[in-house]
Amino acid sequence: MTVPTPTSEGSTSRYERLVGTVALVTGASSGIGAAAALALAGEGAAVALAARRKDRLDAVASAVRDRGGTALVLECDVTDEAEAADAIAQTVGELGRLDTLVNNAGVMLLGPVVNAPMLEWKQMVELNILGVLNCTHAALPHLLQAAEDDPRHVADIVNISSVAGRFARNGNAVYSLTKFGVGAFSESLRQEITKRYVRVSLVEPGATATELSSHNRAEILASIRSQFGQTMEADDIADAITYIVTRRRQVTVNEILIRPTEQER
Repeated sequence: MTVPTPTSEGSTSRYERLVGTVALVTGASSGIGAAAALALAGEGAAVALAARRKDRLDAVASAVRDRGGTALVLECDVTDEAEAADAIAQTVGELGRLDTLVNNAGVMLLGPVVNAPMLEWKQMVELNILGVLNCTHAALPHLLQAAEDDPRHVADIVNISSVAGRFARNGNAVYSLTKFGVGAFSESLRQEITKRYVRVSLVEPGATATELSSHNRAEILASIRSQFGQTMEADDIADAITYIVTRRRQVTVNEILIRPTEQER
């Protein structure tokens, strides 16, 4: 398959495939990250898979390769600035470039503020905020360069937030703090670099059937399960990510709030 030429401003093409581009997905060992990696690979992107669980990354990489795609496994902790920078450097060194960064790695530890374990708060701040900052900081020079080059003359940062980044609720104070922060960072960065054709997009999923809630304490987990009704699948969020990054160069999807049909808030 040949690399497509960039779509002109007046083209009627609805989207561009990602052949000839490279995407890095954090938190790619399961859930939304794994689904996003497979979806982007299906559009022709070579994918770098970053997370801490190498065995799970290897399984996702095998699935990509079984479908004819290219995958690079990066065992790393994105809360560590040096490890995040090294993951970006390895991606560019081995795959040749970086066109798309999906900041998906995150943790959701819910519960009351009163008597909450400080360790849980620190974990959310370190992963949900610092992880995004570490990866974005290291990736930006490469994304800006990709936006100047063939095949598409545009690059993308997709930050995965949450419905909790729109609506704070009793019991999700610090999780919401981190996700509101991701939204604010995304919008400010968008304004700074949008005219250089690095698009910044925010995806805010509602209830989704992933491992995200499983890291909570037992008593909190029971409460969460009692609240969940209808849920989406990771593939539903991956579909939204794919839609964002396959738009024509002159189109940016700044924000998608996506919830199960039956979810009220």
